[in-house]
Amino acid sequence: MHPGAPAHPLDNPAWSSLTGPHAALAEGRATARRYRSGMSPFAAIASEHDIEAWAELRTLVTPGETVILFGSQLLAPAPPAGWDVEVEGLAIQMVATNALLDEPDPEVTVLGAPDTDDMVDLAERTQPGPFTRGTRLLGTYLGFRREGQLIAMAGERLHPEGWTEISAICTDPAARGQGLASRLTRAVAHGIRERGETPLLHVAATNENAIRLYRAIGFSPRRDFTYTFLRRHV
Repeated sequence: MHPGAPAHPLDNPAWSSLTGPHAALAEGRATARRYRSGMSPFAAIASEHDIEAWAELRTLVTPGETVILFGSQLLAPAPPAGWDVEVEGLAIQMVATNALLDEPDPEVTVLGAPDTDDMVDLAERTQPGPFTRGTRLLGTYLGFRREGQLIAMAGERLHPEGWTEISAICTDPAARGQGLASRLTRAVAHGIRERGETPLLHVAATNENAIRLYRAIGFSPRRDFTYTFLRRHV
């Protein structure tokens, strides 16, 4: 393990994912990693206090491109030289407890390549977080279709050893209030637990409705994180 690596895989989930189960989907070196361009904007460094790690990350990002980092503190008002902070905020990491009743759902559809356009369209309309055409390759994605239209979806994103993050939980505004998000979260969690892993998720600290929902179905807060959208100088 690199000396800057986290003691617990969830203390730097992106780093643990990019150097662990998702290493084959990553680009990078000893102290800086990122998902391949077009797959996900998430990147990670072994330690946010490591100057060499920041320099390595810069070599992985094209001028004008934006990547997203998790951290233990906000980088503004003085990000490392060569970077601009576009957006930053606080996220809460939540992990599944024994109260989460995961279960398969006979009405869900496993989403794949033919569904990519619909997945991207739903994500653009609902803004559940970063989602690109290649994001579906990070894990299993499930959805609900009605009259042929994709109205809700959720899937797997970061994958620290022994854990899998549930992400892109979103529902078309016209279909909200029907419990679809809860059903999808439980269904995705079921697949994760079937592999002997533990589900987790990240939610913006300002999203009180989502936090309330995740608590109600069996997730418990573990710790706070910052998320920072960083654009490399042109």
